Amino acid sequence: MAKRRSKDPLAWGIILIVVGIILLLVNIDVDVWDTVARLWPLILIVWGLWKLYFGIKEKMEEETPEQG
Repeated sequence: MAKRRSKDPLAWGIILIVVGIILLLVNIDVDVWDTVARLWPLILIVWGLWKLYFGIKEKMEEETPEQG
């Protein structure tokens, strides 16, 4: 369970950065929502790759016996 908590600050940090970038782009009159509407499948692909990478990494760490 401790491993799961170590990822939470990273996820929240990424969420805050993305929200901040969106708000900044809205303030400088960039049409963010039109771009998001066209590229939302790319967001799903990146999210899937992210989950796949960390899932494989976690599985490899569980299978590798720790040496100490």
